[in-house]
Amino acid sequence: MKNKKLFWIFALSSAVYFTQGIEGLPTQGLFYYLKETLHFSATKIMVIGSVITFAWLIKPLIGYIIDNFLSKRAWIFISLTLDIIFALFLGLMQMPLILLVALLVINSGNAAFRDVAVDGIMCVEGKKYQATGKIQSIQWVSILLAGLITGIGGAFIAEKWGYQAGFLCLIPVYLLVGLPAYFYQEEREDKKRSTLVSDLKILFSDKKIIIIGLFIFLYKYSPSFGTPLFFIQRDSFKWGKIWIGTLGSISTLFAVTGALLYYKFSQKINLKKWLYFSVFLGAVVTLSYLYYTPESAVIYDIFYSFLGMFIFLMVMDFMARHSVKGLEATSFAFLCSINNLSGVASNLSGAFLLPLVGLKWLIVLSALTSFLCLPLIKRIEAE
Repeated sequence: MKNKKLFWIFALSSAVYFTQGIEGLPTQGLFYYLKETLHFSATKIMVIGSVITFAWLIKPLIGYIIDNFLSKRAWIFISLTLDIIFALFLGLMQMPLILLVALLVINSGNAAFRDVAVDGIMCVEGKKYQATGKIQSIQWVSILLAGLITGIGGAFIAEKWGYQAGFLCLIPVYLLVGLPAYFYQEEREDKKRSTLVSDLKILFSDKKIIIIGLFIFLYKYSPSFGTPLFFIQRDSFKWGKIWIGTLGSISTLFAVTGALLYYKFSQKINLKKWLYFSVFLGAVVTLSYLYYTPESAVIYDIFYSFLGMFIFLMVMDFMARHSVKGLEATSFAFLCSINNLSGVASNLSGAFLLPLVGLKWLIVLSALTSFLCLPLIKRIEAE
């Protein structure tokens, strides 16, 4: 790459997102700890998972802090330092559940700061070089490649040592990410410091941002049934931890293919047309889970990973292109927090509905909610 600065933008973006992916190393161990050591139900595990991701719902506040204090690069260094400290705590100390969850919430918040900072860089630099789609494709290729490691590696760690070893394995990664963060030189803008209220006022007075935000919430929302399927894999299919991790890695390879395909076609896609088509496709995909066997589960995981990643990057690219100048971290974080809020709402509504209606009707309801966003698509101007 001839442009040295653009090279370090790509390097830093990919390194931070690789870190996000590799942070899944303890996840399988945590799930098995909650399910098979503490004997928690699927509903309880889904609620705990929602609590841990709380910080990702307040990303606009994080974005405001990053846009107005220090620099995006400085916040990445701060985050990496705290990452190491929390990984040591979680890896070396056996603690009560309430303390474990509290530390996981704080650690998740720290990761959210790192994520918002690098996304702010992506919006600023990406719009400058007309490369938001390409940068995001590389980001998600990196996080997916990390997923290849966490799929099998996380399963191995869960089988042999438990979740605490997974946190200790993250420390060398945090140290290595400091390298591209050091070489990336951020241009500081002489911007007058604003208040959170004034920044939010700018965002909420932007009609396009509000429409996009509402669309993203409805587009992404559907009652979740992923955790019950995981229970089926373990209890009905009798799948082992290593096989589940291996399947996850295979599916990740296909998701990487989807991300690379978006990298190639990101500047040629008619977003309005593809978003409309993807709504109907999503409903069909959801209904297919009514037929869930060991064979179909493998096919779904692999094929839907490819489709899902392409569509996901399409939506993320649209969000980045419409970030507000001067408030890139805040506005993109605002849209991402809506995206994350829809995920939490999906998880909690799925946990609430599962014991009331059962898995099959939960899948049907999830498919029907796919169409809630259709009226807003006509109001979205595709570039």
